[in-house]
Amino acid sequence: MHFSQRLYPDDLVIPLSFEMHPAQSWESDLAHATLQDLRQWEAEGLPIGELCLPTVRWALRRHNLADDKPIRRLYRMYILSAANLARHFERIIDELGPRALVVFNGVTYPEAVAREVALRHGVSVVTHEVGLRPLSAFFSHGHATAYPIELPSNFNLSPEQNLRLDHYLEDRFGGDFTMAGIRFWPRMEGIPRPLIERLDVFKQIVVVFTNIIFDTSQVHANTLYEDMFTWLDELAGVIPRHPETLFIIRAHPDEDRPGKASRESVTEWLTSGILKQAPNVYFLEPSDRVSSYELIWRAKFILIYNSSIGLEASIIGSPVLSAGRSRFTQIPIVTFPSTRETYLAKLEEYLKCQQIDVPREFSENARRFLYYQLYHSSLDLSDFLEQDTTVAGSVKFKMEGLSRLCLDQSQELEILANGILKGHEFIYNNNTEDAY
Repeated sequence: MHFSQRLYPDDLVIPLSFEMHPAQSWESDLAHATLQDLRQWEAEGLPIGELCLPTVRWALRRHNLADDKPIRRLYRMYILSAANLARHFERIIDELGPRALVVFNGVTYPEAVAREVALRHGVSVVTHEVGLRPLSAFFSHGHATAYPIELPSNFNLSPEQNLRLDHYLEDRFGGDFTMAGIRFWPRMEGIPRPLIERLDVFKQIVVVFTNIIFDTSQVHANTLYEDMFTWLDELAGVIPRHPETLFIIRAHPDEDRPGKASRESVTEWLTSGILKQAPNVYFLEPSDRVSSYELIWRAKFILIYNSSIGLEASIIGSPVLSAGRSRFTQIPIVTFPSTRETYLAKLEEYLKCQQIDVPREFSENARRFLYYQLYHSSLDLSDFLEQDTTVAGSVKFKMEGLSRLCLDQSQELEILANGILKGHEFIYNNNTEDAY
């Protein structure tokens, strides 16, 4: 709050105070509520409980929540705050009549509530999320965390664009990339000898890539399965039936990041389950720096939930079977069955067949999609921002980028203005896509 007070002038701020009278009534209503009651709780027509659920999961670094006193108390606090915010925001919209609302990802509860109220009043809402490229951002009229990118059917890469993408992939395959200023791979290592020795024992190799269970992308992923661990539990039933196959299960490198470590982790799931002693399972912990790409090149096929590694594996030419919806599953890039039954049938088919025929269009579509995501649908803000060297993952303004001349001539600010005020898409057009 002190930081916000330093950033924003008083005359441009509408303060939000906590109103005790309605909160006391709500608190009395929620006093003996179970976790399920909290999840279903509504106020003035808004599904407050559901809107707060992703934030509870994020704060607790887990997906599955115990119905115990501390978790219920935290959930109630978020609900009371969200309901209070909703009342404030109703009044703000009535008084100001805004043309548009811009929020962060639209999933964490303050933004989710503000977004829901605005939409109910017919106010357009823009959400944003960090882009894949450094100092870039993705803006959307939907949920930015879902990356609802519409890839034009006539969009094809030129030789120059293919070469540019190859250079990007070369860096990425070597671990030379950051996300929101965080470098996940200080270094990449080759496959360790104990694993190499096991590779020769088995007929085939399947690599399983997992996600961070509480990440906001998971809100959109859970279509075939309730959550990633439900999918992993299903795999745990399949793996023992295929002793000829070595399953390499890779935990996400961000799962044990200091200050953000998962409290419901793939590591915990594996070590406490039936696969702990499975002879055909090799587990790579989050801290293992083994190159994922070397694993992909050796694997018969890849299993993902909704990890972006599936997009890269498809570019490489590997068969990819996806169990969750991701930013790229709306076009033919990976195999994404429509039901759990067809998913399991396809998994068995992949395990038993001699060779998997991957449609040629998968790799081509993956390259088209990644290029479009990098250079068309993410706005380059490097004219105005630079990395803050004191706080990892933070940025600061470039003062020289804030001159009137730079602001007037900025293509990115023109795209933002037209997107926010006129409802245009937040993309570079075909003539200006090489703005990076």
